[in-house]
Amino acid sequence: MTDLTFEKMSAMVGEPLGTSDWQTVTQEIVNEFANCTGDQQWIHVDVERAKEESPFGGPVAHGYLTLSLLSAMAMEIGVVPKGTAAAVNYGLDKVRFLSPVSVGARVRLQAKLIGFDRKKNGQYLMKTENTMEIEGAKRPALLAESLALLLPEADV
Repeated sequence: MTDLTFEKMSAMVGEPLGTSDWQTVTQEIVNEFANCTGDQQWIHVDVERAKEESPFGGPVAHGYLTLSLLSAMAMEIGVVPKGTAAAVNYGLDKVRFLSPVSVGARVRLQAKLIGFDRKKNGQYLMKTENTMEIEGAKRPALLAESLALLLPEADV
């Protein structure tokens, strides 16, 4: 969605905001995440061992890697209204990791607006319900309720 405004969003609570494109979770992405976080658990980074010993039949993405994709995918959807000077991650109210994401799988985000409140300082708190789907899977990778603090431009 690209035509969102602060005024429209107040009336859109409960409505879908959109769906991102599919993104492939590659071993390279998993390895880079492991290097950044220090989480080198074999189930993520040791491809041969994961193929032999993992209950998933191969390496899987870190749950927090999958969660970290949420911000970029939300921006791709265009969940931030026109006239926003900055959108700041404010936190998460709820996260559930429901299914592992196998390396090579494709994921996408479906976002729904579940809260949009103007604060006394003129900023807005936006709450979204996010479902990270795995292509071809019955259950999503995760469900997350995320919060973003929106700082309007001076003339909004």
